[in-house]
Amino acid sequence: MQLTSISVIKKLLILFLIFGGLYYAKELLMPVTISGVIATLFLPFCRWMENHKIPKAIAVLICIITLLVLLYLIGAFIAWQVSAIVGDFELLKTEVVNKSLMVQQYIFNNLGIAIKKQTEIIKTEQPSIANIMQVVLGSLKNTFINFVLILGYIYMLLYYRNHLKQFFLKLAPVNQQTELMLVLNNSTQVSQKYMVGLAKMIACLWILYGIGFGVLGVHNFMFFAILCGILEIIPYIGNITGVIITLLVSAMHGAGIPVLLGIAGVYGVVQFFQGWVLEPLILGPQVKINPLFTILSLVLGQILWGISGIVLAIPLAAMCKIVFMHVEQLKPYGFLLGEIVSEKDSFKQHLSVSESDKL
Repeated sequence: MQLTSISVIKKLLILFLIFGGLYYAKELLMPVTISGVIATLFLPFCRWMENHKIPKAIAVLICIITLLVLLYLIGAFIAWQVSAIVGDFELLKTEVVNKSLMVQQYIFNNLGIAIKKQTEIIKTEQPSIANIMQVVLGSLKNTFINFVLILGYIYMLLYYRNHLKQFFLKLAPVNQQTELMLVLNNSTQVSQKYMVGLAKMIACLWILYGIGFGVLGVHNFMFFAILCGILEIIPYIGNITGVIITLLVSAMHGAGIPVLLGIAGVYGVVQFFQGWVLEPLILGPQVKINPLFTILSLVLGQILWGISGIVLAIPLAAMCKIVFMHVEQLKPYGFLLGEIVSEKDSFKQHLSVSESDKL
């Protein structure tokens, strides 16, 4: 195979065009993609209702209502936990003020910048309340509009799923339609498996962190257990962020060095258990993307679509891996995204392929 400079330039150009299209069309593509991932979760439930003679329109509507109820329950649960620490707000505020004064005094002693001058600099750098409110209101408006769009897209995708499937089949030659159906089914199952597995893993992490933080006597331990579990949505980065927040708030509440070391120890034990027990049992190898491309997917998702891109990065990467593994020209890219294979296993696979070719 000859790899010419022209072919490399063409591939890079196609790659940049794809990413450019994803970035500039995010207002359209992001809600549709979120809707597609959520729709795959409710697909088995919707099929079950239709098999029990429930009209498709009503079955899809029940799926939407179920989603709204689940979101309400999750929001109410989080609000209940947040309300538990509202009473400590004044204490935390006092601790933050005291720590800020210590930092200002340190800067004055070492850099010679007067405390009054530091305060003036901070005030000039702070945005006005009007600007903050404008940003918040604009964000809430966009969130509400996208939420309504997502609900509408979910309904349409579930209702017209057979029509969309027929469209994709018409794009492929007759002799490739079976393979295409396999790709579509596997991609849907990967999305379902990842999202359901992620929910199960978060629930397990709530229990593990709750037990660990509770034994250590961490103040409002259930809130921080829930926080660390929810942040698992962002692999590697999320759980570290949750534990750092737990350490900082616990330190402000006066936790000693043994407790802080215990929090770090709980994090290490939970991560070990998650990596070696929970992920293989719950997610499995089909969904797994190797750590290098997991991080690259997260960074790319954040660049293209922000927070939504971070949440969608892993299931979309897993879907791409499935598609790549079923297209001959793209199989090397599917291998690149997948789990690391040892040289010994790779040699065995290559040898078995060579033997089958001879036969």
